[in-house]
Amino acid sequence: MTAALRLAVGQHSEAGRKPLNQDFHGAALPGEPLLGSKGAAIALADGIGSSAVSQVASAAAVRGFLDDYYCTSDAWPVKRAAQRVLAATNSWLHAQTQRSDARFDKDRGYVCTFSALVFKGREVHLLHVGDARVYRLHPQALEQLSDDHRVRLAGGESHLGRALGAGPTVEIDYRCWRAEVGELYLLATDGAYEHLDAAAVHAALAAHPDHLDAAAAALVAQALARGSADNLTLQLVRVLALPDEPADRLHHQREGLALPPPLVPRMVFEGYTIVRELHASARSHIHLALEQATGRQVVLKTPSVDLRDDAAYLDRFLLEDWVARRLDNAHVLKPCEPVEPRRHLYVAMEYVQGQTLAQWMTDHPRPALDTVRRIVEQLARGLQAFHRKEMLHQDLRPDNIMIDATGTVKIIDFGAVHVAGLAEGTREAGAGAIRGALQYTAPEYFTGEGGSARSDLFSLAVITYQMLTGRLPYGLQVPQLRSPGELGRLHYQPARALRPELPTWIDSVLRQALHPRAARRHEAPSAFIEDLRKPGAQHLREQRVPLLERDPVRFWRGLALLLAAAVVLLGGLLVHGR
Repeated sequence: MTAALRLAVGQHSEAGRKPLNQDFHGAALPGEPLLGSKGAAIALADGIGSSAVSQVASAAAVRGFLDDYYCTSDAWPVKRAAQRVLAATNSWLHAQTQRSDARFDKDRGYVCTFSALVFKGREVHLLHVGDARVYRLHPQALEQLSDDHRVRLAGGESHLGRALGAGPTVEIDYRCWRAEVGELYLLATDGAYEHLDAAAVHAALAAHPDHLDAAAAALVAQALARGSADNLTLQLVRVLALPDEPADRLHHQREGLALPPPLVPRMVFEGYTIVRELHASARSHIHLALEQATGRQVVLKTPSVDLRDDAAYLDRFLLEDWVARRLDNAHVLKPCEPVEPRRHLYVAMEYVQGQTLAQWMTDHPRPALDTVRRIVEQLARGLQAFHRKEMLHQDLRPDNIMIDATGTVKIIDFGAVHVAGLAEGTREAGAGAIRGALQYTAPEYFTGEGGSARSDLFSLAVITYQMLTGRLPYGLQVPQLRSPGELGRLHYQPARALRPELPTWIDSVLRQALHPRAARRHEAPSAFIEDLRKPGAQHLREQRVPLLERDPVRFWRGLALLLAAAVVLLGGLLVHGR
């Protein structure tokens, strides 16, 4: 049986010697599937004493984080999801201050510190702003994991340098590390941690070994007895168990689903009537089917018979349906809801009546630039839908693109997609595996640097170049790369050498999008599209492209003629000299 993440949490908070407790704390320990996809979260906030409303800020920060974090896309990694939520909370708190009498004095506004730990898979993620602290307990010491955002002044005075609500934007500290079974973490506000040490924590744990709430209460009481004059909040988190590695986030979704039988025409399957086979490969079988209840045409995709014993393949097969249900874009293939409770492993998608881009290119060997632009613009919008969800398509190629009868372009086949939120904490956390067709894959996959959104842009630019010229910009040079030092071997063949009627700036735009180094490419597909429509000044400047790059054949022929002439001339001089 697969092990799951298990934590023990203890918490306690008191106003202490103050009349009002401006601290706030909380924890969220969800069950599956949220525990696997988003993890468990523990958070606390500390209001500033100079404000009469900072307890509102503390409560809003913690409640908002523990609620809204679990509403973010499960395709997002922890860092992006948490920082988006905290940025929204900061904006709200700052707006409340601006609407109040404290708009000219932030020390009386809706301001608080914030610290949180998110346990996901086998990793711990820290989010922090302010001077509350996060510690890891060791036998002889408390290891401080967070930084104090305090500004020290002359005379020993200090003030908060960073806090939620203090300004329209805020910088949130983020750290991530591997968790270990048995380790214990402590989160505390300054009213507690300034009067505690490792010995006190160990003593409280020894006195209450199976009751972390009681241990937290004992530590708060001890800090108060040692002279704390502030609010006191303390949280303890012990790691009891970690999930097996790699964390398999989709495995539980296919448990109980049987492998489908071979599909044949007229067969009834899961509420669909099979019409005919559309495509079969070593990876999958695709059939056209009719939804019995409505008569709607759909496409059913079933796993390959030869790979049915490969658990990793089956999980990746299920990923296609998972990805499709999290994207809503006119240029991305849409999923179809099952017409009855699902009993078998399959994917149902909308049926696009049209042709693949590969077939279109065969029919249109020399398309106009404007026609190519219209296709590429739609592809770019589809890619951006993936990128907004922290997904990389990784297999963008003409066979995975459909054009319907109205000219609408759709990206299909999501079997190679890398999802940051699913991969986080696994051995394949980064997009490093080569999953797409080699001739459309970016150089960084072959050199071991791993993929990014700019890698998908490279594939889009290769397709753009191929539509215009019928060839690949680097031929088959890219798959031969093995290290970053070999990138200089790639030589771009200008598109205008193959189609002189294209505008002079087109190669400058394509050369940037196809640059061997990802950092030198456009920042996003939208920037590439903008340059294809309205090229920037750097692309419009007249550039004298060397003849060797513009027309290598002509260059070497000319050089050979010059060398031959030089030989004849030298021979003549030698004869004359004699």
